[in-house]
Amino acid sequence: MKNILLFGAGKSATSLIEYLLTNAPRQKWHITVADHDIMLIKSKTGKSYYVTPAALDIRDQAARQKLIQETDLVISLLPPALHITVAKDCLEFGKNLLTASYIDPEVRKLEKDIEKAGLLFMYEMGLDPGIDHMSAMKLIHSIEKKGGQISAFRSYCGGLISPESNDNPWQYKISWNARNIVLAGNSGAVYREKGKVKEVSYQQLFDQSKTIQIPSLGKLAYYPNRDSLGYMSAYKLEDIPTFMRATLRYPDFCEGWSTLLKLGLTDDTTKLQTDNLSYFDWTCQQFKPDPRLSHEENIAQHLSISAKSKIIRQLKFLGLLSNDPVHLGEQTNANVLQHVVETRLGMQSSDKDMIVMTHEIEFERRGMTTKLHSYMVALGDDNIHTAMAKTVGLPLGIMAKLLLQQKVSLTGLQIPIMPDIYNPVLKELEEYNIRFEESFE
Repeated sequence: MKNILLFGAGKSATSLIEYLLTNAPRQKWHITVADHDIMLIKSKTGKSYYVTPAALDIRDQAARQKLIQETDLVISLLPPALHITVAKDCLEFGKNLLTASYIDPEVRKLEKDIEKAGLLFMYEMGLDPGIDHMSAMKLIHSIEKKGGQISAFRSYCGGLISPESNDNPWQYKISWNARNIVLAGNSGAVYREKGKVKEVSYQQLFDQSKTIQIPSLGKLAYYPNRDSLGYMSAYKLEDIPTFMRATLRYPDFCEGWSTLLKLGLTDDTTKLQTDNLSYFDWTCQQFKPDPRLSHEENIAQHLSISAKSKIIRQLKFLGLLSNDPVHLGEQTNANVLQHVVETRLGMQSSDKDMIVMTHEIEFERRGMTTKLHSYMVALGDDNIHTAMAKTVGLPLGIMAKLLLQQKVSLTGLQIPIMPDIYNPVLKELEEYNIRFEESFE
C-alpha cells in the first residue's frame, strides 16, 4: 500500500481527489487529505475506504511533520506562500513533492539539497503553469526535430466562464482562488517582442486593447503574464526575437478591472477602517463626491466617462455605487474587493466554467515561414466539477501515478518540460477530453 498526502481541499482539489480515489483500489493507494476545514474534506471524499480526512492547522509543526513522515508522496495545493513550509519538511524526511504553483525564490534556495537527496520536487504541474509547459514543449521539440527554426513563441491561457453561463457585465465568474484574481498582475509583466524587451507596469496592464481570435469563441483579450523572459532558457528559446506568455479574458473584464485599479481598489498595502463606510464611500476614496450629483454621475465625472457606460453598469453590478455598509473592520482595499467579487461574481450551481489555452509558434523550415496554432478549450460540468479543477488537478494526479509506479527516474527541482513527463500526461489528459487541435498558416 502506497500512501499519498494531499495538503489542501479547496476549489482546485476536487478533480484531483476524485482521480486519486478512482485509482486507489487498482494502484493500492491510501490517500490522506489535510485541510483546516474537515467538513470541506468530507464533502469531497465521501466515505471512501481509501481516504483519511485530517483536520490540520498547517502551522502545527508536530502534526504536519507526523503526516509527512508517514506518507510516500506529498501533493500541495496550499496557498503559494505555504509551499516552502511543506517543502522543507519533505526535504528533511526524504519525500517527493508535487505542486501546481510556480517555483519561487525560497524553494530555489533548496535546489542543490533536493538534488543531493535524490528527491523530485515537481513544481508548476497544474494548468498554467503546467499544461502550458507540457503542450508547448511537445510542439517545440517536434518543430525542432524536423529542422524548424523558431522565431516567435506566444502562449495564452485563461480561466473563463462558458458562453452559456456568461450572463453578467463583467463576463467573468470565479472558478478558483479569489485572492489570486484580485492580486493578478500586481507585479507587472515583462516579455520580448521583435527583439526588444517590453515592460508593462501594473497600472498599464489591463489597458491592453489587444485581442486574439479563438475558433468557435471569437475574440478574447489578453495581457502579458508576469516574467515571460524567465522561461526562455527553460524552453531553450533564449535567442528568439519574440517570446510572450499571456492571460486570456473576455474584453469587458479587462476594461472593468482597469477601472478598479485606477480607483485604487486593488491596493493591498494600506489598511483602512471600513465599519463606517458605505460601498460608494469606499469606491470614492480618491476624490470628494459632489452631493449635487448622483452616484453614477460622480464616478463617471471622475473617470471622464458617460454615466450610462458599460463601466458604470459593471460597478453597479458589484454593488460599488450602493449606500450599503462595508462593515468589514480594518482591511486593505484588496481584501474588501476580494469579499465583493466572491459575493457578486461567484458561480451558481448550474454555471459552467471554461479553460482556453492556445499557442502561436512562428518558425522557418526549408526557406518557408509557417505559423502554428494549437488550442484547447475545456468545459466544466458544474460549479464544483469545474474545468479549472480538472486542468489543475488531473496533471498532478497523473504525475503522482507515474511516480508511484516508478516510471519516472527524474530528480531535483523541476518543471514538466521533458518528454518522459509530458508525453504520458498529455496522452492521459485526452481521456478526460483535454486535448489540443492544431492548424497552420
